[in-house]
Amino acid sequence: MTQHTEPKRFPLIERLTDELGYAKLTADNFKAFVTSHEYSVLFFTESPQRFPESNDVAVILPELIKAFPQLTPAVIDASAEKALQGRYNFHVWPALVLLKEGRYLGAITKVQDWAVYHAEINRILALEPSRDPGLGIPVMSQAPTSGCS
Repeated sequence: MTQHTEPKRFPLIERLTDELGYAKLTADNFKAFVTSHEYSVLFFTESPQRFPESNDVAVILPELIKAFPQLTPAVIDASAEKALQGRYNFHVWPALVLLKEGRYLGAITKVQDWAVYHAEINRILALEPSRDPGLGIPVMSQAPTSGCS
C-alpha cells in the first residue's frame, strides 16, 4: 500500500498570492506580466523548507510594497524558478528581482534590515535597465592589430 504524501505547504508564501492577490508567475505568463508593469518585483523563494528566510521575506514584501507602491509584486512559481534564476544570475535565496518594463534593474538577496531594503530599492529604481545578467556571454572587442609598422 503506497502512502500519498501531501505537498509541503508554505502559508506565508501562499498568503501573498491567495490573500494579497500577488501574481504567481510561470513560464507561460511571465513575459506578459513583467512587460505590462512599469516596475515589478519578483519574489524567488526556492523552497522555504531549505531556505527558511523565504518566510521572512514573505512577511517583509507586503511592507516593502506599501513603502514603494510603484512596485507590482509577483511570486515566481517553483516550476519557473531555476530557469529565471539563471536569467537573473543570482546565487543566494531568497531573492527579490526588480524590473522596469520587463528589463533588469537589480536584485536583493537574503533577508536584509529594513534600512538596507529601503536604500537598495531606492538605488536600484534610480538605475537604467540593463541586459539580463545571466543571458549570453559578453563579447570583448579587441582592436585589430596591424602586421606592418
